[in-house]
Amino acid sequence: MISEIAERRSIRKYKEKPVPQAMIKEIIQAGALAPSSKNRQPWKFTVVTGNAKEEMLEVFRQGLERERISPLLPESAGHLGGAAYTLEIMRQAPAVIFCIHTLGLSLSQTLTVEERVSEICNVQSIGAALENMTLAAAGLGLGSLWICDTYFAQPELCRWLQTEGLAAAMAIGYADEAPAARPRKKVDEMIEWRS
Repeated sequence: MISEIAERRSIRKYKEKPVPQAMIKEIIQAGALAPSSKNRQPWKFTVVTGNAKEEMLEVFRQGLERERISPLLPESAGHLGGAAYTLEIMRQAPAVIFCIHTLGLSLSQTLTVEERVSEICNVQSIGAALENMTLAAAGLGLGSLWICDTYFAQPELCRWLQTEGLAAAMAIGYADEAPAARPRKKVDEMIEWRS
């Protein structure tokens, strides 16, 4: 299992070959099998392909334009170029899966301690689902890219998806690249042992 995890890569170039619906369902099923805090399973998935993908890309582009003028994330303005690159990656990918945080609270909402802890736990659960999905895609011979740059166009994409709870997106397709592994911290540098 460690070798499968070590071989997974974030893919940013895709072939034009469509991904069969059955494979996408298998990837999403892997996500749904992830552990979740209190078994809340705080996720729903919207798969976007074809003409709907073209419409979504235009909505994302409009969000990036709005972000340049009236930023939701002013301190992250230096990352707008990366978000524009992500838009082009999504354009190449035959399918984009949006993960909706069904129990998510508004980004502008003031939270009680209880709500904050619940939100943290739910977001960790969604992260586990997305990780399962990337590994399932790799196991099926597909490439994937876990995308958080959607936050630069959060209001626009949420309106388009008809939800408040957009958590992340994932590009899925047949890889048209084989990137080398990116540097990782050594395991001994990350561990503190206490006995």
